[in-house]
Amino acid sequence: MNLLLLEEADFSSADRVVLRDRRLTHMQEVQRVAVGDSLRVGRIGGLMGRAEVLRLGADEAELQISLDQPPPAKLPLTMVLALPRPKMLRRVFQTVAAMGVPRLILVNSYRVEKSFWQTPFLEPTAIREQLILGLEQSRDTVLPEVVIEKRFKPFVEDRLPAIAEGTLGLVGHPGDYPACPRAVDRDVTLAIGPEGGWIPYEVELLAKAGLQPVQLGERILRVETAVTALLARLY
Repeated sequence: MNLLLLEEADFSSADRVVLRDRRLTHMQEVQRVAVGDSLRVGRIGGLMGRAEVLRLGADEAELQISLDQPPPAKLPLTMVLALPRPKMLRRVFQTVAAMGVPRLILVNSYRVEKSFWQTPFLEPTAIREQLILGLEQSRDTVLPEVVIEKRFKPFVEDRLPAIAEGTLGLVGHPGDYPACPRAVDRDVTLAIGPEGGWIPYEVELLAKAGLQPVQLGERILRVETAVTALLARLY
């Protein structure tokens, strides 16, 4: 945990917070803080700064905070991602939050198993939990927006063109396509498929919506690896 994130419910006054959950455990067992120590903190959706430990007990800690630093800027990007398998989904949520993706749209695909949509990891509280872990890692306070679109064709035909308009639209897909561009300086709409890639019909529909296929080479990557590799290459 590189940043202690504070919820609205933690505040007892404008500059005091009381912690009693996993953050307290982390402070005690990992950071091994003592009264008088200073910690990096941030208010979810707000500023970052420092906190002084005023009181530290077995069941709760009280901190005095001073917030005066803005969070880092988000990437100029909307990511459209075919729903990964549940075990991988949690890591992807952490990755997109840590790397500064402001908007993630989860979509269906022919190669996405129907059972994936039943995972409890898609519950709002579960999504938020993983996003917060990513923010804590990267020292950010602003949660990405996560949108769920279970019907691929209506989303791509009816809503994606407006999302992609005025941006560089890209589809990460293995094959005989141009290489993914590097170090772009404009807004991007990026679609990443399931393991094995999109089927040709899906690539065609995405292209009609303004997203052109690009590739990272001959190797087929896991979804979580492809997400990281494409973001690193683009930015």
